[in-house]
Amino acid sequence: MTQGKLSLANKGSDGSPSGQALVTPSPPSYEEATAGTSAPCYNDAEMLTELTWDDSNIRRIFIRKVYSILMIQLMVTLAIVALFTFCDPVKDYIQSNPGWYWASYGVFFVTYLTLSCCSAPRRQFPWNLILLAIFTLSLSYMTGMLSSFYNTKSVVICLGITAAVCLLVTVFSFQTKIDVTSYQGVLIIFCMVMFLSGLVLAIVLPFQYVPWLDAIYAVLGAILFTMFLAFDTQLLMGNKRYTMSPEEYVFATLSIYLDIVYIFSFCLQIFGTRRE
Repeated sequence: MTQGKLSLANKGSDGSPSGQALVTPSPPSYEEATAGTSAPCYNDAEMLTELTWDDSNIRRIFIRKVYSILMIQLMVTLAIVALFTFCDPVKDYIQSNPGWYWASYGVFFVTYLTLSCCSAPRRQFPWNLILLAIFTLSLSYMTGMLSSFYNTKSVVICLGITAAVCLLVTVFSFQTKIDVTSYQGVLIIFCMVMFLSGLVLAIVLPFQYVPWLDAIYAVLGAILFTMFLAFDTQLLMGNKRYTMSPEEYVFATLSIYLDIVYIFSFCLQIFGTRRE
């Protein structure tokens, strides 16, 4: 009887002989124990994909941040344009020293390439805002110097036209069901037309100024950057075919600000009256 009990105790659960030692199963880990009850876990990439544009609050914060920075940029540009237009001593100084214009153009070009082509500087705080501030000041100086060669009334009218165009395009981009971001091919073709037109102007203008050719180029430029403004605004919205990451608020601000400044510059070229 005793030997029978011992032989039964030494067998495994599957009836294996007593030569194989019994192994006590280890307790389940926390992940295994809570696998069926806890909420799904996301890593950083999955969190960005799943929650970035599905959460309307994140989208609103991103848009609010972009337009807050943009308003500051436009206020700085407007102040510099007003100073260069209404203050005669400043206007005479900048017109008699064109070297400052080319220096600001060099700063503008370097900062624009840095913010556009390098993702690390435009995402690293506070260097992204410092570079954006330098970019804004350099482009504002260039815009102010351009405005100083035009009649004060023309500058004010062109500012109003630019504000109206930007407001209409922004409202259109937010309200329309048309996906402007899917028309990248049209924008590329338009850019090629502008490039070829610029080459023609560069060849013709040194020999003789042709007003109608200059006006056509300005009209094409105004239309192109109005389309770019709608394109960049819908990239900012994030609910179209192509979207912009919430981390790229500096690049989004730079793009929209550059579109607005170019629209104003081409409006000056179309409607502006040069000083005598």
